[in-house]
Amino acid sequence: MMAKIKCAIIGSGNIGTDLMIKIMRNSKYLEMAAMVGADPSSDGLARAARFGFETTDESVEGLLKLPSFKDIKIVFDATSAGAHAHHNQVLQQYGIQVIDLTPAAIGPYVVPVVNLDEHMDAPNINMVTCGGQATIPMVHAVAKVAKVHYAEIIASIASKSAGPGTRANIDEFTETTSKAIEEVGGAQKGKAIIIMNPAEPPLIMRDTVYCLAEAGADQEAIRQSVKEMADAVQAYVPGYRLKQDVQFDEFDTAHPLNIPGVGKLPGLKVSIFLEVEGAAHYLPAYAGNLDIMTSAALAAAERFAETHLNKKIA
Repeated sequence: MMAKIKCAIIGSGNIGTDLMIKIMRNSKYLEMAAMVGADPSSDGLARAARFGFETTDESVEGLLKLPSFKDIKIVFDATSAGAHAHHNQVLQQYGIQVIDLTPAAIGPYVVPVVNLDEHMDAPNINMVTCGGQATIPMVHAVAKVAKVHYAEIIASIASKSAGPGTRANIDEFTETTSKAIEEVGGAQKGKAIIIMNPAEPPLIMRDTVYCLAEAGADQEAIRQSVKEMADAVQAYVPGYRLKQDVQFDEFDTAHPLNIPGVGKLPGLKVSIFLEVEGAAHYLPAYAGNLDIMTSAALAAAERFAETHLNKKIA
């Protein structure tokens, strides 16, 4: 039987519980050891206990007391930006690899298909946001072909899929995503907008990406780059897909595009339309915003675990 790396999840809400089930069903290199929460009545803790994992409702301090802690190498934090700073400070004392699913951004921003290889030695990585995981690959796909002066993303999610943690972190969402669009996506200037759609029945996550690339950029090369990137993301988020063909609009110096806060610029406007359907492991299929976060975090953790195991073998 293949050896596996033991891991724990802090945060027994929707994201943490979905991640636990993904690890159990899909992980090749990870083994669930413990679920950590703060609410003793949470469904996530109850499910983890039924599955036979160790649990505690005493947050990170409780995790340290669990018998399995000495063997845990990777910890996912699915709580809040405010709580993550304390959790990370504690865990770093024990050499734990921390994967942050909050917008705290203590560690480098990581989108697995774009820049995970650059941060394999980072003790803490930040998974940006759901909107970032869905759209930054597309910005990067355009930036690989042409200079991107400006990129704007709009993430539309079902209101029912936005829990207390998401709602408490709206400012962090927009700030973190905007910065990551620049630092990871490659745009000179980035902007992020989130929409919580109250429609009934709830709608699947939709994302729109607008890029203003340099004038004269190769449209066919951009179209191909976007398709290849969509296929790469789909490898670990099966419900990720392009909703329609990439759209192009040209703006010359006589009729530049006016971008508030940036100014009037000529160039090639690239419009990309995405849909993210969840795998419905724990959450409804419309909650693609949560599914892409847990799927991206798992993809990153798998690489860390595989690397750790290979080092042990070597």
